[in-house]
Amino acid sequence: MSVSPLLQDLESALRCLPGVGPRSAARMALHVLERDRDRGLNLAEALQQALEQIEHCVRCRNLTEIQPCRICQDESRDQNLLCVVSSPSDILAIERSGLFLGRYHCLAGLLSPLEGLGPQEIGLAALFERVQIEKPNECLVALASTIEGEATTHQIVIGLGDSVCVTRLAQGVPVGGELDHLDISTLSQALASRTEVQR
Repeated sequence: MSVSPLLQDLESALRCLPGVGPRSAARMALHVLERDRDRGLNLAEALQQALEQIEHCVRCRNLTEIQPCRICQDESRDQNLLCVVSSPSDILAIERSGLFLGRYHCLAGLLSPLEGLGPQEIGLAALFERVQIEKPNECLVALASTIEGEATTHQIVIGLGDSVCVTRLAQGVPVGGELDHLDISTLSQALASRTEVQR
């Protein structure tokens, strides 16, 4: 069976996206070609502009098309509160909540010796230098509750020492969560992080 080489190239290109396998890529390619060419062209143009113009912020490493990024330029944000995250997607999630008004510092991932990611690769030195220069009152570590996240948090606490108050996100039972549906790790964190009920 002879298939268009261009169609095959489009399917292969779509498979670079996370969670997109051969069948999903084929469906997407056919949908764009058969039903939505105008939107396909808009997608191609938006993708090209983003790839050409978006880069990492020189101060916080968030993704931006201006330097420094809009969050770093916003003087109304709390200069004394710095939130450490592992990727720009974490910044998006926190910003959507509308509950955090400080600044961010985005690492280039989490410590993972098996993947060759050490302190230098994820940029811990840049974080320590920034804290030393800007001297925030609080450094909120908002990393995943995984082995890699815990190891990275530990290194941050050691690296910052007593220079700043280090806090982390509360962990435990999610709102609406049933105890019998929780895994042991989450339940143990909830028990260890328990707080007094306000009267």
